[in-house]
Amino acid sequence: MDIAFPFRIDARGRTADRDHPDHVRDMIEQLLFTTPGERVNRPDFGCGLLDLVFEPDSVELAAALQVSAEGALHRWLGDVIAVDSLQVTAQESTLRIELRYLLLATGQVRTDVIEGSVAR
Repeated sequence: MDIAFPFRIDARGRTADRDHPDHVRDMIEQLLFTTPGERVNRPDFGCGLLDLVFEPDSVELAAALQVSAEGALHRWLGDVIAVDSLQVTAQESTLRIELRYLLLATGQVRTDVIEGSVAR
């Protein structure tokens, strides 16, 4: 078991935990939603998703987000997951990120979808 994110205390009064696949999903979300420069001791951690969310949606935005997210996932989580595919689409005011990856510790293949609204 791994520590749950966000950190909290469970009903037993202990540190809440998550199973490994859910913990990895939490790490992916942390990485995608952390702005570089936000972490004091790791100023290059993150991918800048939040900076791009407020840009007008376009094909260029989706491409920039895809390159940024792929690079960050390989750099920061490359020892935990192997990215099989990453698709970023921008439709109207929604960014949709579909990530298919292999959990290296278990060999399990997962697909996660993360969506967020984009300013027009």
